[in-house]
Amino acid sequence: MKRLLMVFTPLLFCLPAFSPANAWEPTKPIEIVVGFAPGGGSDQSARLIAGAAQELFPVPLVVNNKPGAGGVLAATQFVNLPADGYSLLVAGGSDTTSVPAHRKVPYKDFTSIIRLTNNPFFLIVNKDSPYHSVEDVIKAAKEKPGSIALGNAGVGTLAHSIGLILEKSAGIKLKHVPYQGGAPTIQALVAGQIDVAAGATEEIEGQVQAGTVRVLAATSAERSGHYPDVPTLKERGFDVVITNMKGLVAPLGLPQEIVDYLHDHFHKAMENPKWQEYSKRVGEPTNYQNAKDFHASQVEQLERVRAAIGK
Repeated sequence: MKRLLMVFTPLLFCLPAFSPANAWEPTKPIEIVVGFAPGGGSDQSARLIAGAAQELFPVPLVVNNKPGAGGVLAATQFVNLPADGYSLLVAGGSDTTSVPAHRKVPYKDFTSIIRLTNNPFFLIVNKDSPYHSVEDVIKAAKEKPGSIALGNAGVGTLAHSIGLILEKSAGIKLKHVPYQGGAPTIQALVAGQIDVAAGATEEIEGQVQAGTVRVLAATSAERSGHYPDVPTLKERGFDVVITNMKGLVAPLGLPQEIVDYLHDHFHKAMENPKWQEYSKRVGEPTNYQNAKDFHASQVEQLERVRAAIGK
């Protein structure tokens, strides 16, 4: 089967905080599309950065949710919009770094603008679970292949890819149980309907604080600053390194002066105290990336997922 290569246009950016006076400037509302339901990580990122950036823009920033198919529905509709700076998409997660490794999607090219957040997923279990470490889960899965139910946010999502990569690395077979997003997955775990779940920081923090779940491992290359006592899968000997990135992209062909304007204004908005507070709560020190680096990170993770699952 011919592979579909996800290619994002790498665009350089200007260092000054704002574009020159004679450069492009928006004259009508800018729409920020979120391919997931309200309340999730993508939605939170979009609404908070829009709020933080609004005073820097001369036009309204409007966030619209278009959920479906792990973000693919919104990305599919978005790819054919005009590259004029008035349509942005929250991307960098499952829609661009995981789903295309699982199946053919009707899009492949976007113009990266800026990465806003970057955080690992965490493997968690119910507080009453008999599993107190990743090794406990692996042992149980080896004793009874296919018996350990691992919940995910949908087929092809990053959470699903994590399970597949862990299977390959640990030599086990899990029972993959898809839900309609991260929140329903965590709810199912708390209700005792599944054994393990993979969730992002903002999805699990409330349950961790409430004591309803236990965190077993992180999927980052290094330990998370949020849970420094929690080991990574990598340090436990399992080659699983996946992060959940959130950033802004535009349709392919966006002129450089518009990329510069959008990047610089949203980068400035990241200094806003409300965004800083949110960023520290859900992200890691490596949150921000410019257009070129954000593009490279997406391509690298997609290819790593594709190689790991053998597609």
